[in-house]
Amino acid sequence: MAEVSERTGVLSGRVAVITGASRGIGAAVAKRFAAEGAHVVLVARTSAGLEELDDAVRALGGSATLVPLDLTDFDAIDRLGGALYERFKHLDILVGNAGLLGTLTPIAQVKPKEWQQVLDVNLTANWRLIRSLDPLLRASDAGRAIFVTSGAARGPRAYWGTYAVSKAALEMLVGIYAAETAKTKVRVNLLDPGRVRTGMRAKAYPGENPETLPHPDQITDAFLALADAACTKHGETVFAQVR
Repeated sequence: MAEVSERTGVLSGRVAVITGASRGIGAAVAKRFAAEGAHVVLVARTSAGLEELDDAVRALGGSATLVPLDLTDFDAIDRLGGALYERFKHLDILVGNAGLLGTLTPIAQVKPKEWQQVLDVNLTANWRLIRSLDPLLRASDAGRAIFVTSGAARGPRAYWGTYAVSKAALEMLVGIYAAETAKTKVRVNLLDPGRVRTGMRAKAYPGENPETLPHPDQITDAFLALADAACTKHGETVFAQVR
């Protein structure tokens, strides 16, 4: 693993794990954090996407550790925690960004395999990340955990069953984790990015003109604010603002 950056910036010297980092919001957050001095641990399934992002991080003068990992390999998440402990002894920031949309279809027609896959990525993987990385976040002088949610979690929405259920359950999971860390130095929050130009958005709204949507790079301010050691928000849902 590369050495932790000593560059100046809001996140100078911090170590940040970002899931779903190879594209979209995850890649944008990774570049922003790296530009602010963090050493970013980039987690995604595709090595090619991670390598491309690594080039972008290096171009910004930052440093990264690439972790090709399928988040449904829960034992691998445990190994990630062990590897981070061996290298850094702590973790400053966790961004649980990876997610699957699934098929937008009547709830009675969802295929059991797809249901399980979406729940595994959107919910269970984040619980496994908490389980594996909580001791490392508590070992930081200012551990920060940020989990990406969606408006689909708040109120029934026809045909969005699997995704909406997974995000609603994620919000409860994160709320419980926040309650359990209230008396620690860890701060845990949800972040709703809103309408953003991503592959998932294009899949959900195929007739929408992506040029009418903000680029992921335009919503990273909220992630940075929640990752900052000075952040006092806890157990909240933050809505990204476009810059």
